[in-house]
Amino acid sequence: MDVTDKNKFEIRRMIYAAFFPCILLMMLWMMRFWEWNFQTNMQWLGIYPRTFSGLLGIVTEPFVHANTKHLFSNSIPLLVLSWCLFYFYRDFGYAVFPILWIFSGIITWCIGREAWHIGASGLIYGLAFFLFFSGIIRRSIPLMTISILVAFLYGSFIWYMMPVWEQIEEKISWEGHLSGAFSGLLCAVVFRKYGPQRPDDPFEDEENEGEDGVVEGGFEI
Repeated sequence: MDVTDKNKFEIRRMIYAAFFPCILLMMLWMMRFWEWNFQTNMQWLGIYPRTFSGLLGIVTEPFVHANTKHLFSNSIPLLVLSWCLFYFYRDFGYAVFPILWIFSGIITWCIGREAWHIGASGLIYGLAFFLFFSGIIRRSIPLMTISILVAFLYGSFIWYMMPVWEQIEEKISWEGHLSGAFSGLLCAVVFRKYGPQRPDDPFEDEENEGEDGVVEGGFEI
């Protein structure tokens, strides 16, 4: 494959990786437009912990936001992080994504306060923590670079996982954030042997060969 073909292939990969995130984002904004246009409150599609009716929110929670500002603040991180997942982990990204979505919702349903928990923040935290820890665990230079980038851009996320936010801003679901973070870490560990791995070090192989050989009279036997 020459340079031109390789560049075309990478461009196609980038476009394919962006396809699903863009569709998802469009669906979220359509939901917000529906609420605004018909003056309806769809918070009942969120998670209400430890209630039967709140179970539906495990699937539908990311589609509902408190207001346009809330959705806008989630849109860019969701687009960027999900694109990174599908581009760098294309072999199993479509398996990790729904696990992060559902598992973060289940944990929120179990540990959340008795209130409606809405928004895509739990999913965003799941994506951020998966990308960060997956790169560290694999010790791959490109993936570790993504880990550093995620830490640089979204490092402040960690503060919004603390129970103290219940006292500072009661409308922030720190439980949803913590649930997403735990889901991301868990997926990074479970899927550590899948997809891209640290490339073999040729110098390490040469060192091992030298250690295994026994030298006698100047010859390796």
